[in-house]
Amino acid sequence: MKKDIHPKNYRLVVFKDMSNDYSFISRSTINTKENIVWEDGNEYPLVKLEISHTSHPFYTGKMKLVDSAGRVDKFKNRYKSRYDQQAK
Repeated sequence: MKKDIHPKNYRLVVFKDMSNDYSFISRSTINTKENIVWEDGNEYPLVKLEISHTSHPFYTGKMKLVDSAGRVDKFKNRYKSRYDQQAK
């Protein structure tokens, strides 16, 4: 194996699922601009997620549409004219 290819700056980071406010802490090297005070009273970097294992349909068994930025509407509007032409 190659030496010195893995990062050395691992630290504890809080990941927060914005769809259901579930948070967990893990080690990561990701750079963040926000911080959060965790349950133990310490401050950690914060990474906001759109979906995690607590909200993903594969893990929950429920079909739930998570549309945080109106992406579904943007897609439908972009391709609406093509769909209307095919329907004719």
